[in-house]
Amino acid sequence: MFESLTARFEEAFGRIRGRGRLSERQVDETLREVRRALLEADVNLEVADRLLDRIRVRAVGAEVIKSVTPGHQVVKIVHESLLETLGTEAVPLVPTDAKPHTALVVGLQGSGKTTTAAKLAHHYRRSGESVLMVAADLVRPGAVEQLHQLGERIGIPVFEGGRRNPVSVVRSALRQADREGIDVVVVDTAGRFQIDRALMNELGAMARIASPHEVLLVLDAMTGQESVAVARGFSKHIDLTGVVLSKLDSDARGGAAISVREATGYPIKLVGTGEAPRDLEVFHPERMASRILGMGDVLTLIERAEEAVDQQQAADMAQRLLRAEFTLDDYIEQVKSLRRMGSVGELLGMIPGARPAMADAQAVDREVGRSEAIICSMTPAERANPKVIDGSRRRRIALGSGTSVQDVVGLVRQFNQMRGMFQSLSQGKTRIGLPGMRGGFPGIPAGGLPGGLTGPAMKGSAGSGRRRPAGRPKKQPRTPKKLQKKKKKR
Repeated sequence: MFESLTARFEEAFGRIRGRGRLSERQVDETLREVRRALLEADVNLEVADRLLDRIRVRAVGAEVIKSVTPGHQVVKIVHESLLETLGTEAVPLVPTDAKPHTALVVGLQGSGKTTTAAKLAHHYRRSGESVLMVAADLVRPGAVEQLHQLGERIGIPVFEGGRRNPVSVVRSALRQADREGIDVVVVDTAGRFQIDRALMNELGAMARIASPHEVLLVLDAMTGQESVAVARGFSKHIDLTGVVLSKLDSDARGGAAISVREATGYPIKLVGTGEAPRDLEVFHPERMASRILGMGDVLTLIERAEEAVDQQQAADMAQRLLRAEFTLDDYIEQVKSLRRMGSVGELLGMIPGARPAMADAQAVDREVGRSEAIICSMTPAERANPKVIDGSRRRRIALGSGTSVQDVVGLVRQFNQMRGMFQSLSQGKTRIGLPGMRGGFPGIPAGGLPGGLTGPAMKGSAGSGRRRPAGRPKKQPRTPKKLQKKKKKR
């Protein structure tokens, strides 16, 4: 996400970082590069010019020119100005006080509207609300069936009124929700390939019937500055309360995310970051600005880790690690937890200073996928005890996973080395420590591991078993008398 924009920003700022003094000409050259980067990312021209004007007013003043670290001051100013463009703080959904609370999901066809409606329903249910989805898109073939399938997947009922007028479908759905005491009604409306009068009249009629508390416009993050025209077109006919950016996990250049709020005034409330129902996140402008400028997003990384990793399961797994009972089944569970957090490249993008490692992210993803395929091709007995895997079993596993025998041998060898290392830890032969870091990693409980083990960074290795563990008294050398007595006994 935003890789090209982030790379261009880093290139522009790299020329001024570390300089003891900056002239007005050097600042202007940097801002010209920033402007080019914004336009290449398909940011709306008006928005880009306003953003640059805000930056220039501060960047050419005494705040930068007379600063001790002018390069860092410019980056700070760009960050603050970009934050102002995106919105200074997250805008929550309208509270669900009235029952039923109605949310209308609108957008063009192909923007991911139906999938977003299901994600929104899942988002409300995670907050403890009872939810009903309404299939009011009677234009696109398969839209009703798609919403039914998504509803079955997340366990939320879908109201279908047949092929009647969509306004009548919404009216009937609201009556049913009122009878059953449903908290939230999420309506999936019809879309078009472009804005037309028939669509807007239909949405206006639905809005009059439903009196929605939330009207969310779904915009494809890949559409760039075209998203501004779409938002303005919808706002002329229906009162929007906010925007949902879909497909933010794709090769989005960042134009839509940067342009929409500044150009239309409508806040971005939620962003879609994947295909799964849980892949809908609250939009935090400060975090997004930091990610665009290559500063990472540690808070989102922590939130994903807390959601993906069960603390009790992590604590149990840590104990199995220390007892050398960790199996390949446990490894698969850890891989699934990592996958729930996102791809390796996406996670690296949230870590400050980790961009250089992103070049190998796809290779790491492929390696993890290969390891998963190998383990899934093993029998339960082989996963529990890899020592039983002989030559014929290796050939069978390699054939079943589409890998080579060497890949199977390498995976088993690495697993045995890791288990041996943790066996040494359980016997107090190797110490692990990372100052200021406790938990936060799959398999490491929040309070750290028993016996002073506090993180995954090694101090020493499994082969350093001769090192005396901290806190254990040093053994005294034997005296000659003791040695003599021992000889006499023999």
